[in-house]
Amino acid sequence: MKKIQDNPVIFFDGVCNLCNTSVQFILKRDKNELFLFSSLQSDASKEILLQYNLENLDLNSIILLEEGKIYQKSTAILRIAKNLKGIYKYLYAFIIVPPFIRDSIYAFIAKRRYKWFGKRDSCMLPDNKLKLRFLE
Repeated sequence: MKKIQDNPVIFFDGVCNLCNTSVQFILKRDKNELFLFSSLQSDASKEILLQYNLENLDLNSIILLEEGKIYQKSTAILRIAKNLKGIYKYLYAFIIVPPFIRDSIYAFIAKRRYKWFGKRDSCMLPDNKLKLRFLE
């Protein structure tokens, strides 16, 4: 298994269909297998994020741990996009938009994601090929 010190970790809401679809999207475009993943509901996520004083996890936010720093919401998404192959890396240009604007759009979608995209009863289980990229 890769060490989390060497790879960025994406923490996501494991029961959210939009979040799980986003993870699948990232996996397909992360050709260098840079990112590791962990459901926010997992013990591994809770243990890791406690080290960053994030004991009250906001399940409405994607969280990126990159080079020892925590990024949330739109900033996390843009930093993830920057590392993807293809045109997606150019989305990082939106980092110039003030965070309060980006995050208000993010919050609008996050608040409605279960209604619009649905919810699972349990977290997704990666297949054997992808299992090494997920923290348990």
